[in-house]
Amino acid sequence: MNDVRELLQRVKEGSVSPEEAELLLRKKPFVELGFANIDTQREIRTGVPEIIYGAGKSAGMIDGILTAMQEEGQESILITKLSEEKAAVLSTRFSMQYDAVSKVAVVGPVREPDGIGRIVIVTAGTSDIPVAEEAYQTARFLGNEVVTVYDVGVAGLHRLLAKIDVLMSATVIIAIAGMEGALASVIGGLVDCPVIAVPSSVGYGASLNGLSALLAMINSCANGISVVNIDNGFGAAYQASLINHVRRKTASDGEENG
Repeated sequence: MNDVRELLQRVKEGSVSPEEAELLLRKKPFVELGFANIDTQREIRTGVPEIIYGAGKSAGMIDGILTAMQEEGQESILITKLSEEKAAVLSTRFSMQYDAVSKVAVVGPVREPDGIGRIVIVTAGTSDIPVAEEAYQTARFLGNEVVTVYDVGVAGLHRLLAKIDVLMSATVIIAIAGMEGALASVIGGLVDCPVIAVPSSVGYGASLNGLSALLAMINSCANGISVVNIDNGFGAAYQASLINHVRRKTASDGEENG
């Protein structure tokens, strides 16, 4: 059940009884595993089910979390920051698609794109691709059409300008860059959609593992740019998906509500 609106619509249509809806809403909103509390009503509240952050958890812990989520009816589950070793263990028990570049795994089906447009992911260099692929896998999981444009940084600006048609087709752009982080500012001055900047930890000593790019992006003079944490492709994709799924109130909605 995606959200409360969908649940109420199903009650209205008769496919879910009021008693079933009441049971769902009154049900304990989390499952206690001792080492984790699984938020079983996150999708009802936010439209997106709980996602597993794989780093710092053992394969056994993730196994227990996955089992609990499936028992609660969650068909599709995203796991980020999952090592190849843990993925190999878990794939013996779960039907899993694993991408070694992004370290992202998907258990179950990926939903069809249902956003209002497309997300375009752009990287300054090839070294930024692991962060970009985390964003790509996340955005696809969340139901978005995604296009990638890699290795078009400001050291060869003509490469970016050659992709201007792709940039202009975006509902939202994720711009990923390390070193001086200039890519986001350049893109922000070219397009008419929101730009989400992701500083990457790529660069030599003075780049300070992405801190220089982070500060440059925060101080961008281009408008319409927001910034997430260093190497946070997941966070950028989640925000981009929210933008790409903005619901516009129609006149008929106003009549029904008013």
